[in-house]
Amino acid sequence: MALSNRLIEAHQQRDRGEPSTSDDRSAPAANGGRHLQRDPFGDLKRLVHAQLVSDLGPQLYDATKTQAELEQLVRTALQSAMAGSDQPMSASDRTRISQEIADDILGYGPLEPYLRDPELSEVMVNGAKDIFVERAGRLLRVDAAFNDEAHLRRTIDKIVARVGRRVDETSPMVDARLPDGSRVNAVIPPLALDGSMLTIRKFAAEALTAQSLVETGTLTPEAVDLLSACVRGRMNILVSGGTGAGKTTTLNVLSSFIDADERIVTVEDAAELRLGQEHVLRLESRPANIEGRGAVTIRDLVRNTLRMRPDRIVVGEIRDAAALDMLQAMNTGHDGSLSTVHANSPRDALSRVETMVMMAGMELPVRAIREQSASAIDLVVQQVRLKDGSRKVVAITEVVGMEGDVITLQDVFLFDFAAGYDDRGAARGRLRPTGLRPRLLDRLADRNVHVDPAVFRDEVAA
Repeated sequence: MALSNRLIEAHQQRDRGEPSTSDDRSAPAANGGRHLQRDPFGDLKRLVHAQLVSDLGPQLYDATKTQAELEQLVRTALQSAMAGSDQPMSASDRTRISQEIADDILGYGPLEPYLRDPELSEVMVNGAKDIFVERAGRLLRVDAAFNDEAHLRRTIDKIVARVGRRVDETSPMVDARLPDGSRVNAVIPPLALDGSMLTIRKFAAEALTAQSLVETGTLTPEAVDLLSACVRGRMNILVSGGTGAGKTTTLNVLSSFIDADERIVTVEDAAELRLGQEHVLRLESRPANIEGRGAVTIRDLVRNTLRMRPDRIVVGEIRDAAALDMLQAMNTGHDGSLSTVHANSPRDALSRVETMVMMAGMELPVRAIREQSASAIDLVVQQVRLKDGSRKVVAITEVVGMEGDVITLQDVFLFDFAAGYDDRGAARGRLRPTGLRPRLLDRLADRNVHVDPAVFRDEVAA
């Protein structure tokens, strides 16, 4: 059937009050009854999309074609299909519709414009008709929507299939990543009651550097000097913080201080780290298959790294019994290891590590676990996302040792919250040295790494 005839039939079907799968954006959002304007070209987009998929068929999945060849193929077929439509439209509407259909076939549909926007850090889909983005730390609702739940599910399936993951009723939650390293989480019904949910934490087109963190106020030059020395001096560092605090970004920056001649093995749930060194081996965990077999956990990978002759082990996040293997690696000659953990403070970070070690089921005494932690971990970097949306390192804390059954900590840098906030709600404070000299400086000196004592002098206090 010609495209124009199919359009006429679709309009007649709607006039008769029969259900249509067109891009009807007038439905209320699940979380607040917001009404979006109906797209007048919804039927056209749906039919052109279907025609292109039917005409191109297997060519869309031809592994021998480059991305550029595939894009040219789709755009040529799209121009032909659009030319077969007699629906009146302006040149700008024709361009917009062509772009939206191309985005749907080649990319991720209505999310594409936001994934291309370098100023956005997160894209959140709360059902087919409800999309939010994070810009400069603030959540904003955007005027975009999927056609329906099926359209959203197709997009989710496309994302997870590219990294060998799956999501269905038997496995309704999945972690994945986009080709650029952006982190993806999807939850579908029956767990998601109001429709499938998709969260994409974007990665910047270019990896942030230490200078970038100084310019945004996340770190100070003095703190960078200390952290750089600690990485080069092979101290074991744990980056702690809440969700979205910027732990992975900071871990990436810390990893950039590792010498180029070292062999680095990274272990992650979803590969996000982007290290510039030449000798980097990247490992990624794998979930179980549909039969419940074949899972490879972070703990499995951490144990395997010890057989790979690593100079450095970088674990994207410790969240389970892998903490025991990580501590053992740090205590058996694999110093200079880096990782992150979810916690609200340096003290809580060590408590979480202790709890996760207990999850290994080894029935170790608490004191033995704490002694291992105190011996293995040299520095905890605490990071938070403040109310104004900015991400700050609020504490750099040295793990000194044990006093009785308690791990002793010493704050080397602390964020000055007493400075308050300005009229726009932005924090006035900055990361300041406490004036205490870290004990690890002597160990750094033994490894021919030196830190200027002026780094630890608080000029304001002086």
